Amino acid sequence: MTLLIVGATGTLGRQIAKHAIDEGYSVRCLVRNFGRASFLREWGAELVRGNICYPDTLKPSLEGITHVIDASTARMTDSLSIKQVDWEGKVNLIKACAEANIERFVFMSLLDADQYPDVPLMEIKRCTELYLKESGLDYTILRPCGFMQGLISQYAIPILDNQAVWLTGDTAPVAYMNTQDVAKFAIKALTVPETSGRAFPVVGTRPWKAEEIIDLCERLSGRTAKITRTPLSLLRAVRSFAQFFEWGWNIADRLAFAEVMSAGKTMTADMEETYRVFGLDVADMDTLEGYLKEYHARIVKKVREIEYEQEKAKERKKKKRSPFRSSNASKN
Repeated sequence: MTLLIVGATGTLGRQIAKHAIDEGYSVRCLVRNFGRASFLREWGAELVRGNICYPDTLKPSLEGITHVIDASTARMTDSLSIKQVDWEGKVNLIKACAEANIERFVFMSLLDADQYPDVPLMEIKRCTELYLKESGLDYTILRPCGFMQGLISQYAIPILDNQAVWLTGDTAPVAYMNTQDVAKFAIKALTVPETSGRAFPVVGTRPWKAEEIIDLCERLSGRTAKITRTPLSLLRAVRSFAQFFEWGWNIADRLAFAEVMSAGKTMTADMEETYRVFGLDVADMDTLEGYLKEYHARIVKKVREIEYEQEKAKERKKKKRSPFRSSNASKN
């Protein structure tokens, strides 16, 4: 089996690549920038330059490939829009994979994408799922709803730095999952026959509200969060404004997705069948408490190491004497 990973430099994609390499797969990564993806080569992956938005670059990248995992998505700062990357680019990729007779195509979608037709990213994911199902490819669709890694910059770091934590509306409880655990499902989908032609939710052990996550970070850090609430109406106003400008389209589309997370509707799913089919155990998955506890433990250890080095530097400085002072002291 030879595996091509698309989106391997992203938060999820890099974990999929690392897990696949650790499992002994022959891994190739489609990347736009070799310099930015150098860590993948150091891990043992082969890098090939290409872009799903440019179909001519896809055929060479698929030569000798039997399986594909697509974890790519447009970034807010990309020059290309969500429509160009997450729809037109995915259509290009699926077409190229069908022509290359790829044996299994694993697509990372979003939970409940079919329930938000007015949210561009969600609707595009729904349409991509339909296109994939009609492509003739043997596929597996995975539907996560949120990653634990994103909570570090959103909650943990601001609280540690005494910065504001921004909340909008009645935040929805979300069943976050560690990307390392999502990667386990993605790699398993390549070899488990029962995953063929099916879609599965891939979510954490339980949904968490923003306030619960903040309380947990406060307990672990020993600091009090500075919470700033932004009305949902303001978020919508900013989104409407950004839509008027081409440079703001990606921002507007991401803000529309943020509204989903602020609507108060719980984002979770029953994982019993998913665990059964994939042959994985919920006991082996990270909990949010465990993930954040480990993060704060590492940070506290690092802070203590820095404080220790600073204290040692002060002591060394105190021990040093001016050569002039030493000379004068000896004369007296």
